[in-house]
Amino acid sequence: MNQQMDLSNQTSPTSQEIDHESTKAAVKLQKVYRSHRTRRRLADSAVAAEELWWQAIEYARLNHSTTAFFNFIQPEKPSSRWSRISWNASKVGKGLVKDAKAQKLAFQHWIEAIDPRHRYGHNLSIYFDEWCRRETQQPYFYWLDIGDGKTLDLDECPRSRLHQECINYLGPQERECYEYIIVEGEFIHKQTGDALDTNEQINSGSKWIFVMSVSNKLYAGEKKKGMFHHSSFLAGGATLAAGRLVAERGKLKSVSAYSGHYRPTDESLGIFLTFLQNSGVKLGDVKAGNFLCRESTQQRR
Repeated sequence: MNQQMDLSNQTSPTSQEIDHESTKAAVKLQKVYRSHRTRRRLADSAVAAEELWWQAIEYARLNHSTTAFFNFIQPEKPSSRWSRISWNASKVGKGLVKDAKAQKLAFQHWIEAIDPRHRYGHNLSIYFDEWCRRETQQPYFYWLDIGDGKTLDLDECPRSRLHQECINYLGPQERECYEYIIVEGEFIHKQTGDALDTNEQINSGSKWIFVMSVSNKLYAGEKKKGMFHHSSFLAGGATLAAGRLVAERGKLKSVSAYSGHYRPTDESLGIFLTFLQNSGVKLGDVKAGNFLCRESTQQRR
């Protein structure tokens, strides 16, 4: 009886009390969210600052090694020349020491990698041929941007196009946004967990390209002519494989060893297919080059 009286004396919370508690909970949730958002923005800012710093250092070193070093009055010292040449070579040879089968950029695209602005190698090579014909004593980039060739405007590649088409070379942080991993035989974006589907994301007439680094990391993205090419992923570094691919909902449908920057061979395509097979990708119905993988496997045997 006493228990019943005690229960009857207990009053249920009023609507005002419920509203008050709900408001407190909402305010606390907002504070937590704002704190998380602030930390996220600070982290993003730190990443952006690090990327900009990397780009600034890269530009300064390339500018010195291609243009700023040249001086008519004071000849370059042998030690400076050796350091400059070594730095330029490291841009296109990065990764070669890790794997003897790695491929560096094709010769005409070397100048793209060492150009501070990374202007499209195909366009630079047109002006490079003209520089060779002129037999000038000025270094190529000095001649092109500062010296006797700075006003030259070729019909085959107008200077406006030369300056407009600059290839985006990814820094260490940016590169992570293009990395894919193989999970249960499917191509999965490492950061978002989304399955790769080139048919959904592709623009009319464009292609999806990929490279595999000497550390067996896979990068893929949509090609944008004059802006984003195979050389973009590794900032001109060496690759084990490069080409084009088509995937639907994470499943690979076709792959080809096509890249004007790296000019991959059938051997490099075979290295990539072996990597995929060892990673759990079923290659039975994948079109590799102009034939199915099951047919190419029989031919290799």
